[in-house]
Amino acid sequence: MMLVRLNMRVALAALCAAVMLLMLYWSRCGDLAKRPVGSALSNAISERAPSEDIECSINGEYSVACRRDAAEVYVPFSFIRKYFEIYGKITSTDGVEKFEWSHSYSKVYHPKKKYDPRGTFTTFENYNVEVRDRVKCISGIEGVPVSTQWEPRGFFYPTQIAQFGLAHYSKNITEPEPRVRILDDGQKYMGNWTVSKDATMTREYDAEMKANVIRFSTSDQASSQVALKVNISQDFVLSLDVLFKPNSSLTVVLQHKDKKETVYLHYVTSTQLIYAQDDHIYYGIGVEQKWRRLTRDLIIDMQKGWALLDQPKRKSPRNKFRISSLSLSGAGAACGVRVSSSEHMAHFFAAARWLVRRQRARGGWPVPARRRVAPQVPDLAPGWHSAMSQGHGVSLLARAYQRSGDAAYLRAARRALALLAVPPAQGGVRATWMDRYVWYEEYPTKPPLFVLNGFIYALLGLYDLHVIEGENASSPAKKMFDDGMTSLKTLLPLFDTGSGSFYDLRHFTLGVSPNIARWDYHATHVNQLYLLAGLDPDPVLINTAKRWEGYMQGKRAAHN
Repeated sequence: MMLVRLNMRVALAALCAAVMLLMLYWSRCGDLAKRPVGSALSNAISERAPSEDIECSINGEYSVACRRDAAEVYVPFSFIRKYFEIYGKITSTDGVEKFEWSHSYSKVYHPKKKYDPRGTFTTFENYNVEVRDRVKCISGIEGVPVSTQWEPRGFFYPTQIAQFGLAHYSKNITEPEPRVRILDDGQKYMGNWTVSKDATMTREYDAEMKANVIRFSTSDQASSQVALKVNISQDFVLSLDVLFKPNSSLTVVLQHKDKKETVYLHYVTSTQLIYAQDDHIYYGIGVEQKWRRLTRDLIIDMQKGWALLDQPKRKSPRNKFRISSLSLSGAGAACGVRVSSSEHMAHFFAAARWLVRRQRARGGWPVPARRRVAPQVPDLAPGWHSAMSQGHGVSLLARAYQRSGDAAYLRAARRALALLAVPPAQGGVRATWMDRYVWYEEYPTKPPLFVLNGFIYALLGLYDLHVIEGENASSPAKKMFDDGMTSLKTLLPLFDTGSGSFYDLRHFTLGVSPNIARWDYHATHVNQLYLLAGLDPDPVLINTAKRWEGYMQGKRAAHN
């Protein structure tokens, strides 16, 4: 009996233990079931085998400190980013953080409607040419950007100037009407100018301007001036008509709202481009004694002066500064003073007038800087022409003609076509592939490189002119566009890498390693193809655009 009781007690204890284990098991499974599968599995694995350091040997070339657990090896994203040229960042939404991974840093803009040469130029409403580091400043005489792209002293680069004008034209269409504050128009709005003791100021009618103007004269003393105190925030585009005699100037004072910081912008009768010393920044506006409209983005002018002084860039300076005063020194006249949030059409027509003035007899805008394109071809000596400059110039001039009705712009656009029909050996930009397919070269080297984005921009210039001219026009723009489209659709597959696009075809023409387009150029290719697909129903355009956009999302061509 004693033995039976003992055995029963052992059995009951074993049964109770089994039940308790079973309940614990189901409780544990219930906890795991409430979690995401990956999280539950990861936690279960980590409980069995804590992570530890391990060395990763990458293709026998790099040694990287990694981590591992029982199921995975974890490679630092900092290495992956550099090794595969991909991008990632931690973002937060409603307090929840996540890691965003992307293969491309650029963006594709899908056209919302068919491209119209009377509307925005491609996606240029998103361009801010003047803020680029390679723009030294906006010329006080010409009103267009000065480039340092291949020449640190600065030069007028036709492509950049046309992009500047096209961007402002496009912004004028897409942005709301600017805010405008008239400071002095000589009639309805009369500024309360302060005249120092040794200065004079009168108001009188000017027959040339057909308006009442301010005539001023000051002495050589630094304190001698005619000044207007203001307090303007947010809007920093200053416009006025001026007629300055020698040794005269306009000074604008900008003050920081929070810091005790003052910046003086001086627009002086000089041919010097830009000069900066301490808090004083000087722009030459020329020495001609004639009326001219001066339009300046004061924040851009201040930032370019800071760049000369090697001062660090600052975020959103438009929110931190205010215009506190304007002053006139020397002798001359001024009228039509106003401050606005933008003056896009003034900048656009400044670029259009520059193109008309600077166009050479053969219709080109030569680039006055040496350009080294590839080690295997001779440098392009100063004075070379670019199909991209010609195409952008035509696109801008066609719009200027359409907007103003001034035939001078149309004549200049038509003259610009001439170099697209001339080979590089004769100073032009026309190359051919296999002696059959025409190509308008952005960089007219020998042998040719067949740069893709510059060629398409030249095509758009031809299309713009053809549409604005009308079907019965006498210029060859339509035929040149059609010939170029045939070449593009034929050669387009040669630019496909299977995971991106080639910038040019130097691997064919020079027999060197390929020049793969970086993501911003690849995105430009995609944007351009989507635009052209709206003009030409050939499926090669839309199919290539979609496939190339997929490459930006990590998709690749299939393996064999």
